[in-house]
Amino acid sequence: MATSISDDRKPPSSRTWPVFTSLSGYAPRDLRRDIVAGLTLAAIAIPEQMATARLGGFPPDIGFFAFIAGTIAFAVLGGNRFLSAGADSTITPIFAGALLMATASGAPSHTALAAALALVVGITVIASGLLRLGWVADLLSVPVTTGFLAGISVHIVVSQLPALLGILAPDGSPAHRIAAMVSQFGQINPYSVTIGLAVFGLILIAERISARIPAALIGLLAATAAVALLGLDRRGVAVLGVVPGGLPHLSLPAVKLDEIIHVVPLALVVAVVVILQTAATTRSFVSDPDKPPAVDRDFIGVGAGSILAGLFGAFPVNASPPRTAIVAETGGRSQIAGLLAAVLILALVAFGARLLADVPLAALAGVLMFIGLRIFRIPQMLDVYRRSFEEFALIIITMVSIVVLPIENGVGIGIVVSLLHGMWTTTRARPIEFEKVPDTSIWWAPSPKLKGETLPAVVVVAFQAPLSFLNAYSFKQGVLGVIEGRPQPPGLVVLEAGSIVAIDFTAAQILAEVIRYCRDSGVSFAVARLESVRAQEAFSRFGITDLLGEDHIFHSVDQAIGALTGPQPVAPGQIPG
Repeated sequence: MATSISDDRKPPSSRTWPVFTSLSGYAPRDLRRDIVAGLTLAAIAIPEQMATARLGGFPPDIGFFAFIAGTIAFAVLGGNRFLSAGADSTITPIFAGALLMATASGAPSHTALAAALALVVGITVIASGLLRLGWVADLLSVPVTTGFLAGISVHIVVSQLPALLGILAPDGSPAHRIAAMVSQFGQINPYSVTIGLAVFGLILIAERISARIPAALIGLLAATAAVALLGLDRRGVAVLGVVPGGLPHLSLPAVKLDEIIHVVPLALVVAVVVILQTAATTRSFVSDPDKPPAVDRDFIGVGAGSILAGLFGAFPVNASPPRTAIVAETGGRSQIAGLLAAVLILALVAFGARLLADVPLAALAGVLMFIGLRIFRIPQMLDVYRRSFEEFALIIITMVSIVVLPIENGVGIGIVVSLLHGMWTTTRARPIEFEKVPDTSIWWAPSPKLKGETLPAVVVVAFQAPLSFLNAYSFKQGVLGVIEGRPQPPGLVVLEAGSIVAIDFTAAQILAEVIRYCRDSGVSFAVARLESVRAQEAFSRFGITDLLGEDHIFHSVDQAIGALTGPQPVAPGQIPG
């Protein structure tokens, strides 16, 4: 994905607008670029929104309503100039199965429950923006996100295989579905397979040439024409059939309060994924390279899109990295591009719905199969495998959890695994004994490429992580181990604190114990390079500064050594122990 935009896309004005932010500094000459981008976006979005609606078990017009709602709301309230919000194949599998199960157990209609879910998701995402919770997007590591997408990819591919093969769609887990499809092998429809693979192959080839080619739309039109001209529906090729037309209208979903409360846990899972993907999209396609991305404002825009989608009777929406890339790469300058695409899709729903009747389901399956396989990031998986096997295990755990368990449970496991891995990484931090770089005042970690120097009566240790309850006891054991491992007790221990960006209450208590231990042993203790403002405040708040004394906190290691020991002889070589 692109991470910046060229100079000719820079907004000419930095003035912030309360609404329609993307129009800030807009010039008439920008309209031509937005028209081109909008036409391209519509060509990409029409088949994608139809296919995504189909993935969730909804008619195509519901997918179109989701796109229209997401686009309008984000254009008004969002901040990013390029972001495209609408129906998304990443979140649809998460809620589709759960809603179908709830509907089967006597809940309201599938569509009404999806609309209620959209309202709750929208409120949650807007709240995250108002509370400035953009940091939540950092809770999932790249390996866990990769595993999540891989699991979603498996669900998409397995769910679309029946339509592509022209057989009955079985229920159950992916494993049960595959087993059921194998038993129907003799009933495969060759026309459906041909259509699905042709559309898939066309998109794949076009993607390699240029992402701007609307291959999905071309394939869909060609497949629909083939069905109509050759009468393939009479040869067993399943088609959409009659598609409801008309304009969307605002109304509250016909559900009761207790039924809305029932979808809250699912809504929270979907909202987390929306937050993660919106933040990633916003950061990848920034409106102004000279300013940080307005992640929290974009949460409000996407959240409002879900609320409007719910009022339109559609399902939750999400930011789409591929569609956003299309707008940016085709020269789009503002949300006018998205609004133009929404107008074209609205016209299709209102006046051309009957044209969709002969669209073969196998063609939509081909579109979704391509989307599913594209988010299965094999190169990234291999890269993680080569560089860090333990993080590759996170990919596998997350992917298997999402495939084997209900998706919402798998997402929850992925979040927990990501947090546990982050905590485990923090707990692995250990004190490092630093050496002096010859002919400098720099103290550095030991390296086989550098022959460091030491002082016989001085120990310099560093801790390269936030000091917290997760690693405080390891810190204490490590520092005391270094001191006790010296053949002769040192006269001074200097904690090089340049990497200690934060200290919590537990760690402060442990640090105080280390300081007292040194004093009781006749060893002076000093801190150097405590650069973090948060750590400095923690030192003051937890009484470490008072315990040490201001005269034992220094700007550099050499300053500490000079002030507390005077000139010292330098001994080349590694420190023993």
